[in-house]
Amino acid sequence: QVQLVESGGGLVQPGGSLRLSCAASGSIFNIYSMGWYRQAPGKQRELVAVITSGGITNYADSVKGRFTISRDNAKNTVYLQMNSLKPEDTAVYYCNARLMSAPGDSYRTYWGQGTQVTVSS
Repeated sequence: QVQLVESGGGLVQPGGSLRLSCAASGSIFNIYSMGWYRQAPGKQRELVAVITSGGITNYADSVKGRFTISRDNAKNTVYLQMNSLKPEDTAVYYCNARLMSAPGDSYRTYWGQGTQVTVSS
């Protein structure tokens, strides 16, 4: 079993900052990538940012220059530093990991339960 536990969501005013964390635990042999997705009410889940074990990153255009994803491979943890937050960033943020649980297994995708981020004055 693999668990992804997110923390750091909350309510913040426009222009403010939040830092999300997600720790993966359980049967983990190798993590290829970890990332963050978000889903606003009435909208589809969308990619926010992803980082590979080698440090390659990819961001949604809407967050480039404002959000920074980073990763601690030793702790199987991914972070999302969110600055200059806007009301349109309001959503449930989900942690995502693509990993192999044992040697020879295929890579599988796992999701956290989500953390609410609300940007409002």
